[in-house]
Amino acid sequence: MTVKQLSLPELADSCAELGVTNVGLWREPVQSYGVEATAKLVRDTGLTVTTLCRGGFFTAIDPEERSRALDDNRRAIDEAATLGTDTLVLVSGGLPAGSKDLHGARERIADALAELGPYAERHGVRLAIEPLHPMYAADRCVVSTLTQALDLAERFPARQVGVTVDTYHIWWDDRAPEQIARAGAGGRIHTFQLADWTTPLPEGVLNGRGQIGDGAIDMREWKGYVEAAGYTGPIEVELFNEGLWARDGREVLAETAARFAEHAGDAAAGK
Repeated sequence: MTVKQLSLPELADSCAELGVTNVGLWREPVQSYGVEATAKLVRDTGLTVTTLCRGGFFTAIDPEERSRALDDNRRAIDEAATLGTDTLVLVSGGLPAGSKDLHGARERIADALAELGPYAERHGVRLAIEPLHPMYAADRCVVSTLTQALDLAERFPARQVGVTVDTYHIWWDDRAPEQIARAGAGGRIHTFQLADWTTPLPEGVLNGRGQIGDGAIDMREWKGYVEAAGYTGPIEVELFNEGLWARDGREVLAETAARFAEHAGDAAAGK
């Protein structure tokens, strides 16, 4: 998504040129290119798919809408398995139209996880609940903190359900470091993502993720928290940013890899 202006073949070629060996993929471009074709492309270019994004949107009250959401998540699990990744990232869903019941919405997420967790396990896929910043609670994700995400995840085996740790969404939360330790102790950190917080936020706020190093977040500090919690997996960079998307994608990818090396280490993973 960081370089969504690149086609998947262009992305694969650019990663190969830069020595980036891991990539997190989003469902929409994968479906457009073809799931099987994408799986062959990444295999042929030596890329490992770290995660697939996204599943979720579990909070519907209407039975038919809920059934459609569960069916779509089963397809997402199938897609993840075909791509060779063991992690499907979940954006859990906001409040249904007219509802103000946060507790009920969160319980419907748990109900969906109870149905999908065993299915995912049978396909070798883990579900990773991603808490989103509270500004998204109404329309996108009623899970706003790692505490809330872990309270949901811990109802299920870690091999089925864990969490996504994304700096953009949790950097403000003074309880997040202890919750990262909690997640690590339970083997529930399924992926770790970086994006910076820059202001002012754009209108609509969704595409306001800053390039690493441009904002308020100490990436090395957060990397230290997840490493101390025992996480040794890939680190993804996930940027929704209109300014970045308007630039040459290969240039943005090279810049992102360089920023990662500068601010978070010497190994890059693209998303």
